Amino acid sequence: MEIAENIKKFHQLVPKGVEIVAVSKFHPASLIMEAYDAGQRIFGESRVQEFLEKQKVLPQDIRWHFIGHLQTNKVRPIIGKTALIESVDSPRLLSLINRESEKVDVVTFVLLQVHVAEEEAKFGFYPDELMQYLHSEEFRSLKAVKICGIMGMATNTDDEQRIKSDFSTLHTLFKTIKEDEALQLKDFSKLSMGMSGDWPLAVEEGANIVRIGSAIFGSRYYP
Repeated sequence: MEIAENIKKFHQLVPKGVEIVAVSKFHPASLIMEAYDAGQRIFGESRVQEFLEKQKVLPQDIRWHFIGHLQTNKVRPIIGKTALIESVDSPRLLSLINRESEKVDVVTFVLLQVHVAEEEAKFGFYPDELMQYLHSEEFRSLKAVKICGIMGMATNTDDEQRIKSDFSTLHTLFKTIKEDEALQLKDFSKLSMGMSGDWPLAVEEGANIVRIGSAIFGSRYYP
């Protein structure tokens, strides 16, 4: 019952218009069903094999977001099976998703991951690099992907001002891209940022997707 109560609590706490992705990675299908039965429909996974196993056995109306670092050799199996790939972190990966989507005649919806955090370990485009890429011929040639917005993570710190600054940088970039008439990104509407520990700050700074894991499912051993 605790998961169901957490789902209900978050749907009351999170403002209308902000989507909640229940981050179900490393949690079994049985716990995902508890959240599903409480009304949750969007779930986030980060490992391809784990995602595919769950996708086969869980309800077909679940909208799966792939939120982990996606290796190029793992792209093909998930094409056509996601509502959104949130973690497209390089031109090479986007080009491959486009190519694999064309092969099976689908359009794949994606977010472009932006790196604003202090940690070097995080993946993603740097803001200037992303703007340059979006104006390139390489980007304009892609036909089987739809760029729905951007995703990013704040620096892993207790400094709220640094976290707010990271989120603010992402929101400013989001607005810059959305308002750039030369790009004509008609489906560009999603800003995914904020997790269990910092989602209120993210919403304050303009997030309309938040990714909540441990605050819904509890802690889990990471294999």
